Amino acid sequence: MKTLRLIPVLLTLTLLLFNCSNDDDNNQEDPPVIVNEEEVITTLTVVLTPTTAGPEITLETKDLDGDGPNPPVVSVSGNLTPNTTYNGVITILNETEDPAEDITEEVEEESDEHQFLYTIGGSLELSTEYTNFDTNNNPLGTNLNIITANSSTGTLTFTLRHEPTKPNDGTLDGAGGETDITATFPIVIE
Repeated sequence: MKTLRLIPVLLTLTLLLFNCSNDDDNNQEDPPVIVNEEEVITTLTVVLTPTTAGPEITLETKDLDGDGPNPPVVSVSGNLTPNTTYNGVITILNETEDPAEDITEEVEEESDEHQFLYTIGGSLELSTEYTNFDTNNNPLGTNLNIITANSSTGTLTFTLRHEPTKPNDGTLDGAGGETDITATFPIVIE
């Protein structure tokens, strides 16, 4: 009698053992996901040095709390002079670290994967030209020339794109990619 009672229990255990299986195909683990974290960029500085006599102009935006409640602090140290060429150097930093990390070095080392684009707004009369290039001789743009024309006002926007299409037409739409940082400065030429 005792043997008859054990048979249903043994049958149930046998069925459970054969029905349990591993959901992974061929018992293989998923490959690890490689995460390439984006750099934190808090500060973008553009130093403009005239090729003739005149004061150096600094454009700077700082956003030390990132996506926090405080807006970026934007400053322009002076007005540009008409009919003048300025040599520009862009520096980008992560000032959440001490000392601040110079992200410009990484952008220049990975020049094929980055490009600064410049957008002129309003009635601003100036033009820009690239003066440094990636390993394939496509524009990088951490160095540039700004050539002013007549007295005018408007905005100048600097946008760093990651993995843009190269070559491109110099526009944000034409470049594609992802924006690492963008900064717009009010500019006066007088």
